[in-house]
Amino acid sequence: MFGAVDLAGIPKDRFYLYRSHWNKNAETLHILPHWNWKGREGEVTPVFVYTNYPSAELFINGKSQGKRTKDFSVPIDGSYSVEAQKSFERQKRYRLMWMDTKYEPGTVKVVAYDDNGKAVAEKELKTAGKPHRIVLEADRNFINADGDDISFINVRIVDKDGNFCPIEEREISFTVKGAGKFKAVANGNPTSLESFQAPKMKLFSGQLTALVQAGEKPGTIVLEAKAKGVKSAKVEIQAR
Repeated sequence: MFGAVDLAGIPKDRFYLYRSHWNKNAETLHILPHWNWKGREGEVTPVFVYTNYPSAELFINGKSQGKRTKDFSVPIDGSYSVEAQKSFERQKRYRLMWMDTKYEPGTVKVVAYDDNGKAVAEKELKTAGKPHRIVLEADRNFINADGDDISFINVRIVDKDGNFCPIEEREISFTVKGAGKFKAVANGNPTSLESFQAPKMKLFSGQLTALVQAGEKPGTIVLEAKAKGVKSAKVEIQAR
């Protein structure tokens, strides 16, 4: 499926590419892909960075993989050709690429530099360990008690250190108590035949979105999420 976000409203990697060029007011520093590739140890695994900064340096487990700088000499219009596509020349205007990096479990770190060559931002991506607990993050802490308003809750699983587990696919079940009700759930998987209305669904690429709807009376809404083998989680939303 195409688009900047998936069917569950979760941003895809490409979302950050677009934002790095269109949103000049917010910092963008996004690393891809994830860094959980059991069985690929020692194999070439390219790393891309989407950022609004002109250059960045990549580190894998503390070892520099070199510095890359966007090539703004590549024209925006009329630059497409089969040869340019194969050589990745056109992409160098929009992203920073390390094409020969090899996968090894641990930490991927990127340090971004401004136009003056000053380090101004950094981000890390770590190989996740054993899945440990569910994390719930609501888009809003307060919604209207009008019988219609909805809160969108991001649901994901992390390891004991809080690192996101990007390849998790276990089923999550939901219960809602208080001044609202369970409305729907979506995981963004275009091939899934699971019901949006059933209070359970498998994770896709480690996460999904649950929807909770307010009732017509003010109060606290409590969403609880459970899954086998990991700690459950609750989130409270106020309907007012």
